Amino acid sequence: MKKIALILKSLVLSAALAGYAHAGTTAAVERVNINTADAATLDRVLLNVGPSKAEAIVAYRKANGAFRTAEQLASVKGIGLATIEKNRDRIVVAGGAAPAAAKPGVAPKPGAPAAARPVAKH
Repeated sequence: MKKIALILKSLVLSAALAGYAHAGTTAAVERVNINTADAATLDRVLLNVGPSKAEAIVAYRKANGAFRTAEQLASVKGIGLATIEKNRDRIVVAGGAAPAAAKPGVAPKPGAPAAARPVAKH
C-alpha cells in the first residue's frame, strides 16, 4: 500500500512539474507597436534595445514618419537586422502610412475617399 501511495505522489509531483515547465514556454510575448510606443515602452519590450536606441527609434519616427515594415528599423542608428530578427515576434507595425500633407488651396471633395481626392497641379 505504501508503495502505491509513493508512486501516486511521484506521478502527481511529476505532472505538476511538467505543467510548470510547460507554462514557462508558452507564456505570451509582449508586443509593441513601433509607430506609437514611447521610448520607455520600446526599451522595456524589445530585446537588445536600451534607452538610447529606444530614443533613436522615436526620433527617427518623428523625423521620417511612421515605419511601414519592421525592417525599416535598420535605418535607425544602432539597430541592425539581427536585433530586428530577435524581436520579430515582439514588433507590431500598425498605422504605417504617414499622413499625406494637405496642399494649400486644394480642398477635398466632401465625402470623397482619400484616393479619389483631386491633386493640385501647379
